[in-house]
Amino acid sequence: MVLKSGVFEKEEISLQDLISMLKKNPEISKVGGIGIFIGITRGFTKTGEKVKKLEIESFDEKANIDLQKISDDLKDKEGVIDVAICHFKGEFDIGDDLVYCIVAASHRQDIFSTLQEAIEGYKKEAALWKKEYLKSGESYWISESKSH
Repeated sequence: MVLKSGVFEKEEISLQDLISMLKKNPEISKVGGIGIFIGITRGFTKTGEKVKKLEIESFDEKANIDLQKISDDLKDKEGVIDVAICHFKGEFDIGDDLVYCIVAASHRQDIFSTLQEAIEGYKKEAALWKKEYLKSGESYWISESKSH
């Protein structure tokens, strides 16, 4: 299986699966490190309200293209060997994994800056929406994406 970015059902792919696929990249001998960002469900909103659960929906076809484009663009950076952004959809409890961003690069500086760009990229570009369900019973949709 080739390392690809996209939207997956909750728990459809594991972090170990991603690392295993990455290590099969023919360019692995150029890699000096692998950096991983794991986004999880936070228990509080930006304003401090308690969150009960989270729901993620996507326009799969568009989100898959968005996430793959972000990854492909980042692979063009000097020293970057491979990038994958795997975002989950469905219902999530507090602490559940929501997204894996994984970067393989020659040097740690390339890893950290590329992880940051990948995270900012999917938050702004991918056709993904989240609904926060609060402990108070209130719920609402949120999107940082330009792809509404």
